[in-house]
Parts: sequence; structure tokens; C-alpha cells
Amino acid sequence: MKNGKTYFWSMLQALALLPTMALKDSQMTTKKFSEEPEFERPIGNHTFFLGREAILGCAVTNLGKHKVGWLRAEDQTVLTMHERAVLGARYSVHMDAPRTWQLRIRPLRAEDRGCYMCQINTQPSMKWQIGCIDVYVPPDIMSDETSGDVSVQELENATLTCKATGHPPPKITWRREDHEPVLLKKPQSRDFDKVESYTGSSLPLWRVDRRQMGAFLCIAANDVPPAVSKRIILNVNFAPTVKVPNQLLGAPLGTDVKLKCYVEAHPNTINYWIKNRGEMLLDGPKYTITEEKVSYQVTMWLTIRQFSRSDIGTYNCVSTNSLGKSEGTLRLYEIKLNSYSEDFGNQISVAGGLTEAAKGGARLLRETLITLMLCFTFVYLA
Repeated sequence: MKNGKTYFWSMLQALALLPTMALKDSQMTTKKFSEEPEFERPIGNHTFFLGREAILGCAVTNLGKHKVGWLRAEDQTVLTMHERAVLGARYSVHMDAPRTWQLRIRPLRAEDRGCYMCQINTQPSMKWQIGCIDVYVPPDIMSDETSGDVSVQELENATLTCKATGHPPPKITWRREDHEPVLLKKPQSRDFDKVESYTGSSLPLWRVDRRQMGAFLCIAANDVPPAVSKRIILNVNFAPTVKVPNQLLGAPLGTDVKLKCYVEAHPNTINYWIKNRGEMLLDGPKYTITEEKVSYQVTMWLTIRQFSRSDIGTYNCVSTNSLGKSEGTLRLYEIKLNSYSEDFGNQISVAGGLTEAAKGGARLLRETLITLMLCFTFVYLA
């Protein structure tokens, strides 16, 4: 009986201690679980520029005796192991604060673009997380796939091409170097659309016109400085055309007379003046020959000094290049300032073709006639 009572009390005490033992076991399990390494925050995705330094941070708590390693996620290549770089001098690992393991890559290359794994050697399975980097690369024009200077005949088709590399992919913009609008021919029309710029790797030009000739800039940009450009010259070849603003010119004797022609041509022309379909005129005391060239346009001047009767006649401005020849004709005659009847009428009828000296003489003659007429009127009235 006594032994039974002793057993009963022993069992009762054991049952009373069960909650206390369970609590201690739970605390030990929680403590053991909390001491496992954990990632404090995600690595995240980041963007860096070519040639700079990329930094990825892996924050770990409760690392204890475990080790941290960095691997390239694509092929599981080990880059660093704890505090030691394994693959090359461009990779290194640094501690930032007490718990962040930084993978540093410098200088950054385009092939470094991708994802990286931070790994903890826990058992039975390793813990890991991944972060990715994007490498921005400035644009670079590909010379082998970009047009050089282009020459075409007028009314032929032409295409200017520009290719560039970079990341993100660059945008190609075309502009004229002289800041004039880009002329794009409208479909089924001779008219042009005038645009400040054109976007695209190819600039198509249909039935090219001489007005489209010039230097174009192919500009590649992707918001990664610096943008780059290439200069491409479009040459439009055509035979000379000559325009004469005044075909009939009159001047008083003894004045200097200036004759003018406009030439449009490409390639460059040989320009000269001839008189009465005979001799070629040369620059000297009697004649001054000058030219002014702007793009494919040339202005020709012939100045005849001390105009005399022997200078009366026909003058031709002649322009020639490898594609053809063209000329303009001017007739030069004498204005007699002392004649008050027929010559005055002639001067008035060709006033648009007078030289500055002749215009001044005609104006003086007109004013003199008006004064004489007024005088005669006053005398008659008196």
C-alpha cells in the first residue's frame, strides 16, 4: 500500500513538470532556428555604365561559422569565396558594415551583363539569392556598315545608311550640317516635305534633286553619353545651266559696265567669257573677271572698264563640266545722253537693263527735260 502511494505521487509530479519541459524544449528549438543564417534584404537589379564599377550587396544575418560566396548565375562560375577573389583581378569582395558582402567588378565590360548569385554554405541545402546588373554602353557608329560620301546623277535614287552599336540600342537621327531642313520628296509629286530631322538607320531619297545636295550628319544616341555622329556628303551631279538676269544692257561711254551670269552645276565647272563669238576675255586692265561660289551655284561677273564704242557687241558667259556645256548671251549697247528724242525713248524702254551709271544719266536727263518744260510753260504764261 505504501509503495502504491509513492508511485502515485511520483507520476503526479512528472505530469506537473511536463509543461515546463515542453517550454524549455520549445525555447531551445526557437533559439537554434533563429541562429540559422538569413538574407536580410534582396540584392535587387541595378544598372551601371561601361568601364565603371559595379557593386552588388548581399546582406546576411546570423552568419556564424558559415561562408558567403558569389557566383555567376548563368554558368555557376565561382567569383569569390568569403573574403577571397577566385576569378581574376577584376572581381573583389568587401565587407560593408558588419553584415553586407559586396561583390565589386571593375572595370565593367559589356559581357558582365547578367545575374549573380550570393550563396551561403548551409546544410543540408545551401541558401542563395540572385541579383542582376545591366551594363549601359555608349553608341558607336559601325564604319563598315555606314555609307561613305555618295555621288548620284540628278533624278536617280539614293539611300544613306548609318548603323551603330550600343546598349540600349541607339536611335539614328539625320540632320543637315548647315541646319537647313531635310528635303524629302512627296510620293508621286515634284514637291518636297521639309523636316528638321529624319529618324531611321536608312535615309531614302527618291529622284534626287540638286537642292538636296549637301553634308548630312548621322547622329547615334541612346541616352548614354556621349552621342556620336558621322558626316556623309551627298553629291548630285548634273550638267551646267546658265541664267542671265539682264540680256540687254545699255551704258554711256566712259563708264564701267558690269555683266552678270548665274551658273548651277556639279561637279565643278570651267567658266569663261567670250566677245562676239570670238576671243576669250582675260582678266587685266580692261576686264575684271570674278566668281563667287556657294554650293553648286556660281555667280560670274565681267566688269568692262571705260566703256567705249569698240566694246559694243555680244558677250557670252560659258560654263562647262564633264557632263555638258551651257552659255548665256548678253548684248551691250551705247546710251547717248545728249540726245533728247529717240535716244531718251530708248533709254526709258530698256531701263531695266541699264547699268548704275546709265540709270543715273537717264535720271539726270529726265530731270533736265522736266525743268526746261516748266521754264517754257512759265514764259508762255507770262
